[in-house]
Amino acid sequence: MFKSLKVPIALTVAILMSVLTITALVVSKAEHNAYLKVVLQENAASLSKTMALQLLAAMQHSPDDKALYSEIMQPVREHPYVVSAVLYDVNYDVISQITQRANATELNPKIPTSPKGVPFGIAFNDDFIVVHHLIGSDLYPYGHIIISIDPTLYASASASLTSMSMIPVLMGIWLLCVCMCTYLLYHLIAPVTSLKKFTQDVFESKDYSLRSVYSSDNEIGRLSHNINSLLDTIEVELLINFEQKQTLVDQQETMSRLANIDSLTGLPNRQFVLDSLRLELARAKRSNEDLMLLFFDLDGFKGINDSLGHETGDLVLIEVAERVQKLLRDDDLFARLGGDEFLVLPDREVSASAAESLATRMIGAFDEPFELKGLSLTVGLSVGIATASDANYDLSELMSNADLAMYRSKARGRGSFTLFTPDMVETHKRKLLLANDIDRGISNDEFVLYYQVKVNNKGQVIGVEALVRWRHPEFGLVMPCEFIPIAEQGGKISAISHWVIRRVCLDMSKIKSWAPPSFRVSINLSGHDLRNAQLFDQIYNTFTLFEINPENIEFEVTESAYLENFALSNKLFRRMGNMGCAIALDDFGTGYSSLSYLTQINIDTLKIDRQFVTEIQSSERSRLVTGAIIDLAKRLSLSVCAEGIENHEQWDYLIQHGCDSVQGFMFSEPLPLEDLIVSPLNYSRRRQVQ
Repeated sequence: MFKSLKVPIALTVAILMSVLTITALVVSKAEHNAYLKVVLQENAASLSKTMALQLLAAMQHSPDDKALYSEIMQPVREHPYVVSAVLYDVNYDVISQITQRANATELNPKIPTSPKGVPFGIAFNDDFIVVHHLIGSDLYPYGHIIISIDPTLYASASASLTSMSMIPVLMGIWLLCVCMCTYLLYHLIAPVTSLKKFTQDVFESKDYSLRSVYSSDNEIGRLSHNINSLLDTIEVELLINFEQKQTLVDQQETMSRLANIDSLTGLPNRQFVLDSLRLELARAKRSNEDLMLLFFDLDGFKGINDSLGHETGDLVLIEVAERVQKLLRDDDLFARLGGDEFLVLPDREVSASAAESLATRMIGAFDEPFELKGLSLTVGLSVGIATASDANYDLSELMSNADLAMYRSKARGRGSFTLFTPDMVETHKRKLLLANDIDRGISNDEFVLYYQVKVNNKGQVIGVEALVRWRHPEFGLVMPCEFIPIAEQGGKISAISHWVIRRVCLDMSKIKSWAPPSFRVSINLSGHDLRNAQLFDQIYNTFTLFEINPENIEFEVTESAYLENFALSNKLFRRMGNMGCAIALDDFGTGYSSLSYLTQINIDTLKIDRQFVTEIQSSERSRLVTGAIIDLAKRLSLSVCAEGIENHEQWDYLIQHGCDSVQGFMFSEPLPLEDLIVSPLNYSRRRQVQ
């Protein structure tokens, strides 16, 4: 409110002086009023006594002379504070009276109307003074005189006179004191004003080298010294802060570089490219333009990392970044998202043909192997291409679309690119729904088993293979080629395998009533099952629960799954073999096909994959490979089963080369249990029909 201390202090002094002056006036008036009351009492007593003596003499010499009595009482009028004076006889009747105001005795109830009850002498009735004097003596009274006095009348007049005389004096003293206090105040506050101006100069100039020149031993002098000490500290801290600020700026630049740049390849990292993409998508949406995104990772990189170590893998990533960078323009955004995943955002060309051309050149750049540490390493690219318009300019959806397209390329084989189409989203959603519904499908018994017969060279049924299907409430009958990979990725394949084993055991009684005594039911196991340490105990307990003869069960495992889990597989199948189960190696010839492994693995049967059987009639190479596999199995005392038989020519060729058993649509497609148990057990007649 006040910009200076002088004003409130001066006002405070003035108010205090005024309060003191008013207090002095009030005290003086109170003392004056008390003094006036004493004087009035003495005057009233003297007046009543004098008048009583005069009236006594008059009553003795001139009884009943009221005019004389009235004349004697006239001096009362000289006293304005006397309201009334009344002369009574001994019977309390009024003889004479003088009133200063008309009807005073009637209008003022404080004035007594009779001596009766009024004590002799001076009495007080509220603010009134009443004097009652006896005329004569107690033995010979002649009457009474009562004088009523109003002190306020005298006090008002006296106070007015006193105030008029005191006010000039008090005002003079008040002004003198105020002037002296103001002078002293300004003299004392002058250093504070000087310090205020000094601090204001420091604030405005930001020059902390300035110092206050005021020096004194009082509090203000010490304040000036403390301000100078504070400025010394601030100056030192500013110097330190400046040095620290420079350090922080350098560190911030380093952190920004580390936060936005991939330390291995020197490319922009995931965070930087995502932030840049958000801005580019917003700009493109405002301008009604499109963006093209290429997302790729390396084919075969995991094998290099696992076999040669991360150091070699890092060198490959550096070489990949350099090769791709050479194909791009300066304005193209190229970033590493993490691991072996990279992203390219072309600057201007967003047409499908331009993106396909760039993807082709990128894939072609990796035709030449990497020469690292004396090794020749080959990796490929799987590229996914997506546009911002297909993603509604949403960053998350755009990345997801490119990722879907890239995985579609991987499914097609290494060294390819795929342009995103909206149907991929539906396929992906279907996969997500299937993945989320697997647990429910198992608990609701939505999975069903179909059985495909196996026949020997004479066409007699010797066993069946259990093939799982899923009767999905929304998608209908879902084939295993669709949901098994999803279950493997989600870690739920073991639950399905356990369900299949249990279901086969439940169906076994009906199958035994239909099939020959030496038949076997084949059950497929995945690589995830082989890594399950509880698998053997689960199988054993299930067989025990349903009283299953292990010799009626054969477990099939793919060549790749067996060899990827070689030690575990050998241990598991050795225990199963000891229990009485047969073991078949499925899809032989499509995986590792390492002959050294065949001498170490515990199997009973080799199954020739359908791709060799299908090409027997058209490919000499397939016929040679198939014959070699059968011959190899025979030399190792293994039985051979071929799958995918569709015609007599294929069956005849396999029989001629010593194949022990076959299965395929030529004999029967997979059937539900109800249809299986009414199907024929001998297919030799079909073989005779040409």
